[in-house]
Amino acid sequence: MTSSDRDEPVGHIGPIEDSGPAPAAPAKVAPPATVAPPANTVVVPADEDPVAAAGSEVFGGPPGRRALLGVSWWIPARFLALVVIVVSVLGMAQKLPCYDAAWFQPGSPQYIHACYSDIPHLFSGRGFAAGLHPYVDRIPGTSGDLQYLEYPVLTGFFMQIAAWLTPGGGSSQQQEQWFWAINAGLLMACAVVAVVALSRTHRRRPWDALMFALAPCLLLNATVNWDLLAVALAAVAIAWWSGSRPVWAGVFIGLATAAKLYPLLLIGPLLLLCWRAGRWREFRAMLGGAVGAWLLVNLPIMLANWRGWSTFYVFSEHRTEDYGSFWLILMQSRGIGLANLDLFIGILMVLACLGIAWLALSAPRRPRFAQLAFLVVAAFILVNKVYSPQYALWLLPLAVLARPRWRDFLIWQACEVLYTLGIWSHLGFVTGPKQHGIGESWYHFAIVLHLLGTLYLCGMVIRDILLPDRDPVRWDGTDDPSGGVLDHAPDVFVVGTARQLREAASYAGYAPAGPELWLDDEPHAPETAGSAKP
Repeated sequence: MTSSDRDEPVGHIGPIEDSGPAPAAPAKVAPPATVAPPANTVVVPADEDPVAAAGSEVFGGPPGRRALLGVSWWIPARFLALVVIVVSVLGMAQKLPCYDAAWFQPGSPQYIHACYSDIPHLFSGRGFAAGLHPYVDRIPGTSGDLQYLEYPVLTGFFMQIAAWLTPGGGSSQQQEQWFWAINAGLLMACAVVAVVALSRTHRRRPWDALMFALAPCLLLNATVNWDLLAVALAAVAIAWWSGSRPVWAGVFIGLATAAKLYPLLLIGPLLLLCWRAGRWREFRAMLGGAVGAWLLVNLPIMLANWRGWSTFYVFSEHRTEDYGSFWLILMQSRGIGLANLDLFIGILMVLACLGIAWLALSAPRRPRFAQLAFLVVAAFILVNKVYSPQYALWLLPLAVLARPRWRDFLIWQACEVLYTLGIWSHLGFVTGPKQHGIGESWYHFAIVLHLLGTLYLCGMVIRDILLPDRDPVRWDGTDDPSGGVLDHAPDVFVVGTARQLREAASYAGYAPAGPELWLDDEPHAPETAGSAKP
């Protein structure tokens, strides 16, 4: 089945459910205007999204009422996996100028061609070429905070596997080329896992994952670093949670956090939503799975060499203002960095989290998990010391789930693409003798642009939370398809606006028929079935 028989979205989605005892008299609250559709109804983006409908004209227009989607071998997951493979191959082709020569030339060639990647440089720079083991063997010729690999443990294991698969012999350039190619193949597999997980998170909306598959930042930044490993694990964790499997969701959150720090932030939205819905048992199960999986990966390295294991955290703490962040603009404009940068970042992050917490507990309708997850990860990136081009990959699956609208998605992606081109152009300017590229002022403009792009998408998500009838996922009566046990769960704890609305809905059943009676001093007991008025 498809949703192609829909003309316009329904305007109003009814008030939140009251978790308290219902009064005997009928409540004077309008019922929800929509009823959730059958689970096997598939939403077709071209049928409800103007941009998707316009784009579908290239392939013959939107599917008709009798279109049979997903009934052949080409189910959405397989088609999306193929699209990701094609986009990943195109991204590898975009790196060809660097693969052939630019990575191995001094100066700016790799920046001028916009094909930079950390991967080949770290093969020799972090001791993999010499057969050293991360976290245990000290990197030769290093000092200070970088005597050991400065990546989380699971990412280090991923790099080590790629190093083991890299053929020995040949020149160092050939080995670095092989190392990059093997990593690119493994990261492509991670992207496939992520898109399949997304297609199975919102099961009625598998085609929303096409935004992930076709994202320009996936093409440009998939092999800049190893971020796609954590992205894939986090996407699988969200899919498990949407399937009401909190333990497995926690396991993959723990594994994702062992690969990159940001998936730890997913626990905060789950805490708030489970608090609001009273789902503490499921939250504890998720948290136990996350802690157990993280310890299983990290504990052996912690015991083997604490200093090697802690290098990532020490390096992150001592890092100063870096590329892509607002703090870099401030530092370069002032000519001096902030002495208490970590304190300022901490204060801003706490304030952002408090704002998101208030939004989660006071919104008229409980926010969807993906919406809060997107907001908290976006807040972390926006206030961070660095906002590298590949960090957009962290937000990519969350943006697809939180705001599945092509217009807003493409606006954000356009800002990220311009920033990606801007940072490589700026690095080409500062590293090359001929200063090809853009100077500091234009680079600052590029930073502001991609910060505003992220803030724009945050604004759209916040609007959907405050006005749930504008949420593209909820127009048809759907509640929270990524929420798992939270989906259609009644609220047990709310504050602010949500509390006022719930109290108003509860009291409506006790209210007298005539508005003039509200001024009476004596309270009126609720009518019971069969009672008669005097």
